[in-house]
Amino acid sequence: QVQLVETGGGLVQAGGSLRLSCAASGRTFSREAMGWFRQAPGKEREFVAGISGSSVTKNYADSVKGRFTISRDNAKNTMYLQMNSLKPEDTAAYYCAVRVGIRVVTTMTEYAYWGQGTQVTVSS
Repeated sequence: QVQLVETGGGLVQAGGSLRLSCAASGRTFSREAMGWFRQAPGKEREFVAGISGSSVTKNYADSVKGRFTISRDNAKNTMYLQMNSLKPEDTAAYYCAVRVGIRVVTTMTEYAYWGQGTQVTVSS
């Protein structure tokens, strides 16, 4: 049974940093694309960043480019999201997801496995 567990969320002041982790178990995901999504209260879930199995391809939402960095360690079956210069508008529940495919895509429905989410709250 595949399980994704996100950790690293919390409360931080604007301008601060957090590092999210997503640990996968039940199956090894070394070729599949992985991604981070977020959902703020009253809003739809949106793509934040995605990474290919080889880490060669990394895509970011315009709203986080230059501030967030996605990475993965296939030996640990873990993905990360380094978030710097956080803004109040980054406040959301953050979810990691895995595709059954190798291309990085932004469409939520293309991702087969999801974590439970971790809350990030940025105070002004």
